[in-house]
Amino acid sequence: MTQASAPPGAPFLATRAGRLTLAFLCVVALLDFTGIAIVNVSLPSIQRDLHFSQQDLQWVISGYVVTYGGFLLLGGRLADLLGRRATLVIGTAVFGVTAIIGGAAPNAGTLVGARLAQGIGAALMTPAALSILTTSFNAGTDRVKALGAWGAMGGLGGVLGVFLGGVISAGPGWRWVFYVNPPLCAVVIIAAYLLISGEAPRRSGLASFDVLGALLGTGGMLLLIYALVKAPEDGWGSARTIGELAGAAALFTALVINELRHPNPVLPLSIFRVKGLAATDAANVLALAGFNSVFFFMTLYMQEVLHFSALRAGVAYVPIAAIVVVGSIGGSGLVPRLGTRPLIVAGAGIATGGMYWISRIPVHGSYWSDIFPAMMIMGLGLGLVFVAVQIAGNAGVPPDKAGLAGALITASFQLGVALGLAILSALATARTHSLLVARHPVPDALVGGYTRALLGAAIFAGAVVLIGLRTANTKGEPLGGTPAEITGVDVPGAAANRVPRSPASAGEETTTFG
Repeated sequence: MTQASAPPGAPFLATRAGRLTLAFLCVVALLDFTGIAIVNVSLPSIQRDLHFSQQDLQWVISGYVVTYGGFLLLGGRLADLLGRRATLVIGTAVFGVTAIIGGAAPNAGTLVGARLAQGIGAALMTPAALSILTTSFNAGTDRVKALGAWGAMGGLGGVLGVFLGGVISAGPGWRWVFYVNPPLCAVVIIAAYLLISGEAPRRSGLASFDVLGALLGTGGMLLLIYALVKAPEDGWGSARTIGELAGAAALFTALVINELRHPNPVLPLSIFRVKGLAATDAANVLALAGFNSVFFFMTLYMQEVLHFSALRAGVAYVPIAAIVVVGSIGGSGLVPRLGTRPLIVAGAGIATGGMYWISRIPVHGSYWSDIFPAMMIMGLGLGLVFVAVQIAGNAGVPPDKAGLAGALITASFQLGVALGLAILSALATARTHSLLVARHPVPDALVGGYTRALLGAAIFAGAVVLIGLRTANTKGEPLGGTPAEITGVDVPGAAANRVPRSPASAGEETTTFG
């Protein structure tokens, strides 16, 4: 069994064990980040075979998003308390088993139920994996490269998921969109025991576990994401939507009050003293609200307006996947010199330009002149932003809160997906409806709705530029400074919990909070 820490005198990533560990964690990231996109392209086939109504079909995606986002904070905290490997293995097992159930689903209800349960598995799996990464690769250069690779999977996963979904749907059929997951899950579970050392549960933390905080946090996230998912259907001004959002706000308010009083809170509010953490999570919310929505509406445009097959639509994303990787690798190399803030700002600015170009798609468009160049520009910006956000979102966090930090950055991902589709789908639907009422041809009405939504996505990306200016300019610091070093607030007894730097990190440049 390989100990997940750097051998004395050498960066962990320079070792064979370190490289294998990073490859293993990247597989986990791909499982997560392709989880939504790979199913999107298969929805028409799923609807035909299982006789979904148009209204219920969204729950193949939305069910997964609701439980994933809802249980993330709990999953991240359990990773810190139960042990990261144990939480990862449990979550991956749930993810794989529910994928089998989903692939074999005989009816709509079974598939939606499997997707709800699969979201819970992902909520345990992903923050545990990310916290393993941030605590294993704790030297400056190691940390930047490892988090850069994880961020690259975030950018690549969404694009790769659309491609694989198209290829699989056109080949063996939509059920294999789910069946490809269990073998990967088995590999992850085996590799977890071979590469990652187990941890004893923190009995003191479990004995005083914040049950009320867990219920309030999970309930608040579930209600918030559910409200966002249902808002386009129910209407933003409906009593139901307003009531659900107000209920989520009340639960979060009660959570804050409870966490301030509890000796072992499920969401220690001290984590937000890490400079720039809240701004980084907010930037990720808006970035995903824009980026994910572009992939969603462009897939519809290619299939519904340009009449691309599922396979052709999937293949259309291959060059974009390549440029995302280029941006991610390039961004990782720039972080030690420039820091994360310039990459977030520049990447979001580049992506905004590409997304604005995309928002001008015509009814009789061409892939090579109207889609390809704009998506390539956006993909380059996407790669830079995802890498920088992952590094900044986990910077300066103490090891005992690494799971929580991973949950927060992942929760911002899911919240962004739900928020973007909720707002931009409403814009697209309203615009399309008004054009149909005015007796415009159906293709014109559809494109009118898509362009309105895509312009909104570009505005989300533009907002990331402004928020990015408030993030910490992290250059890849070793993990585990004292809270006084991280936040500027002295905490008695904190030095006892400090994780020493590896010798290889001595003299390396660390975080600059400019």
